[in-house]
Amino acid sequence: MTQRFEGSCHCGALKFSYEGEEITQGLRCTCSICRRKGALMSTELIPLERLEIDANPDHIGLYQFDSGIAKHYFCKICGIYTHNETLRAPGNCRVNLGCIDDLAGDELEVVVFDGKTLL
Repeated sequence: MTQRFEGSCHCGALKFSYEGEEITQGLRCTCSICRRKGALMSTELIPLERLEIDANPDHIGLYQFDSGIAKHYFCKICGIYTHNETLRAPGNCRVNLGCIDDLAGDELEVVVFDGKTLL
């Protein structure tokens, strides 16, 4: 059964929403950028066409490194990392669960993904 999720950065300049499965787990990746960010990401891969972004394009920052396939998005105003397009499944993204309204991320089971040895 799908639900509607809504979230935003800290200042509210970058908002997102999508229809997805119930969130029961969060994902922590061990790659160099995710380890440093410490974000708890969605385990569900969300097709980009299902992720609705409500923001001034000038307020959306993009960071890429290495192959440039993965895309890491953040708010240029408050700096909060909101979502990323994945390396292993381009065209799909994960969202930062800490940005989703009314979700108690500290109560979720955490799955660890070995992104450090990816590639």
